[in-house]
Amino acid sequence: MQRTYNWTTQFIFSWLCDDFFEISELDAMMWNDPSWSLVFLDMMQNDEIIGGDKLILRGLMFHGFHGVKPEEKTLGQKFLIDVDAWMDLRAAGKSDQMSDTLSYTEIYRVVKEVVEGPSHNLLESVAQQIALTTLTKYPQISAVRVKVGKPHVAVHGPLDYLGVEILRRRIVDLPN
Repeated sequence: MQRTYNWTTQFIFSWLCDDFFEISELDAMMWNDPSWSLVFLDMMQNDEIIGGDKLILRGLMFHGFHGVKPEEKTLGQKFLIDVDAWMDLRAAGKSDQMSDTLSYTEIYRVVKEVVEGPSHNLLESVAQQIALTTLTKYPQISAVRVKVGKPHVAVHGPLDYLGVEILRRRIVDLPN
């Protein structure tokens, strides 16, 4: 069965895979094997298109005063943060020199300043501030994923935390 793809899907798929395949190989895969469109859609949904190297910070905990309820703004609560920051780590891998990478502590400081800083109503706003500050301060980072969790929420039932996760890309979210 011959499947057709609209020009937008063909262009994006070709652009994403250009480093891995010759155009003739792409054309053959896309036109002769419909399952490739499913791979492409899966890549888009799972943000695998970022790929590459990244710095990883997991389980950061801070006390902050974010939320819409008055008691959240006066008493505060614990927040759990995870950050992935995509950047090319090849030079650091070869040289073994700190000057060829970014210290995890730099990103840690950004997170600490935002979470322990001025109050936000929404976790989405906290995550956005962390992401945009990180991208603004560190031009070598191409994308950042931020997860913000609240482990102590007024929900009847067991849970680890409730929260948000955002992904921000320099090319989209910080255009020249």
